Amino acid sequence: MGRVTTPPPGENPNNGFPAQQTGSPIKQAGVPVSQFAPPNYHQANVNLSIGTPWRTGLFDCQEDQTNAVMTAILPCLTFGQISEVMDEGEMTCPLGSFIYLLMMPALCSQWVMGSKYREKIRRRFNLVEAPYSDCITHVFCSCCALCQEYRELKARNLDPSLGWNGILAQRQGQYEIEAPPNQYMSK
Repeated sequence: MGRVTTPPPGENPNNGFPAQQTGSPIKQAGVPVSQFAPPNYHQANVNLSIGTPWRTGLFDCQEDQTNAVMTAILPCLTFGQISEVMDEGEMTCPLGSFIYLLMMPALCSQWVMGSKYREKIRRRFNLVEAPYSDCITHVFCSCCALCQEYRELKARNLDPSLGWNGILAQRQGQYEIEAPPNQYMSK
């Protein structure tokens, strides 16, 4: 028992591999395959459906009809509003709108910018990449994707229609109402 035998030259039941007798344990030797995996290999292959769900669905455009109509007519304006909020005022709404507008007829590549900002929103709020990948969503459903992103920001008290300065002013107004009066201020 425990011996490995080789069949006679005429017989080849295991395609040339030695046959192990029954009853003997199989010993595996060598290096685990995962040792040869590139860095971050296991992190890169994590299920993409991890995260919190979007507050509204991709095709729930009727929830904000004003935004839906505006996005259907001028998707570049909705993108500009989203980009201003996500970049915290670094990219203004007119600049974002202009870039998106230039990419539409020139290269039909506005989906590149749209999918990048969708990814920014997902990462910032830990949202699931669903129902499709960011790229596919913006290639085939760009208006619906922009509307969903707009509604998501609005639901998180970052109303894109106010712009970044409007959001800051709104927050400042809330703090002034909630803050107690300063007793050390002179009259």
